[in-house]
Amino acid sequence: MTALTGDFRSYGPPVTRAAVNAKLVSLLTAGAISIGVFLSGFVIREPAPYELYMVALMAIWGLFGLRISRSLTPLVVLLVTFNIGGMIAITQMEVLKEAPLYIAVSLFLAFTAVFYAAVLEARPDLYRLMFMAWLAAAVSTSAFGILGYFHAFPGAEMFTKYERAAGVFEDPNVFGPFITLPGIWLLHRVLTGPVGRMPLYGIPLLIIAFGLFLSFSRGAWGLFAFSALMTALALFVQHRSGLFRLRILLMGGAALVLLVVALIVALQIPAIADLFSARAQLVQEYDSARLGRFARHAIGFMLATEKPLGIGPLVFGLTFGEDTHNIWLKALMDYGWLGFAAWFIMIMWTLGAGFRILFRDRPWQPYFLCAYVVFLGHVLLGTVIDTDHWRHFYLLLGMVWGGLALEARHQHEATRIGPVRHRRDAMAIG
Repeated sequence: MTALTGDFRSYGPPVTRAAVNAKLVSLLTAGAISIGVFLSGFVIREPAPYELYMVALMAIWGLFGLRISRSLTPLVVLLVTFNIGGMIAITQMEVLKEAPLYIAVSLFLAFTAVFYAAVLEARPDLYRLMFMAWLAAAVSTSAFGILGYFHAFPGAEMFTKYERAAGVFEDPNVFGPFITLPGIWLLHRVLTGPVGRMPLYGIPLLIIAFGLFLSFSRGAWGLFAFSALMTALALFVQHRSGLFRLRILLMGGAALVLLVVALIVALQIPAIADLFSARAQLVQEYDSARLGRFARHAIGFMLATEKPLGIGPLVFGLTFGEDTHNIWLKALMDYGWLGFAAWFIMIMWTLGAGFRILFRDRPWQPYFLCAYVVFLGHVLLGTVIDTDHWRHFYLLLGMVWGGLALEARHQHEATRIGPVRHRRDAMAIG
């Protein structure tokens, strides 16, 4: 046995139990995070498996060393303040009903954003795994949505709502935005990756794009178009090579032609053509009606000037028949002025700090770029829909703040190493 052990050791250093345990922990960490991200794409009933899983995962991670760095403190403070505003708004309600549960969910989602950011700061290599898990969820739920739209098998209609593809979601208007980031990531790979691998990225991209189209969500269409345009523009600005810029222009033109051809083919199906003609109108009847979306916005903002503490979660919808469909008004009504201020500062801080480091050459920059662009699109989308309970919005928020924390750590280490190198150089010269 001794001789055999000696033979093994002659091929390299011995593998210690600590090294094996560290590798095992690393694999378990990666698998646990990937499962959580994947489950975020399956929310056909509430509470969804995602909530139950993430509560357990965050609790276990907290017991075994989840670290919240100083870089993430502003995010924690702003999200907690936002929810404190919601708790104060509850005191303005005569009947609580589901308000406490609503704020509890808001607080849970806030913690998921902080959790993802902290995990990415500790392990930037998890960016890729999280993107891959999100991609797997997007392709899966898109496929269900497509099959459901065409009634491909008995019971497939459960994956549709209002004759629109919803995938494994309760609402097509959430399904579409959820699959946007994986679609933008695939587009990024098509524009920057090897030409020979384009079919590998193109096929899942087509599945996602078709699923998004069949959601007939104007917000999702606009979000994807905006994110795709901003991604191409960011790559055009980032890369100085004329050849690469020419490639982006050619690929963008080819993608546009393919999109038009696919749209023409899809519109040959009468059911798709009829729904598309109805949904493609910029302003729907329920937007411009006497108490439509826009009228409710005006009423709500006037009401906010009289109710600085808010009116309580979900009260606006019960009073006016429809929810606010505007995240800024939602913050004022459900979380009060305090919650609105916290939300506004958090969004502006995220966008400003993220833009400042958007083009820095880092190993995680491609992931950060895609997450930032899609997050910006969600902020704009929030003017016509409520996003405070979208699970993937907080996942995006965590990804962006994870990049901010990584950059802060990178700068700190560069500052610390710089003087050490200077002293070593001085000693060598001396």
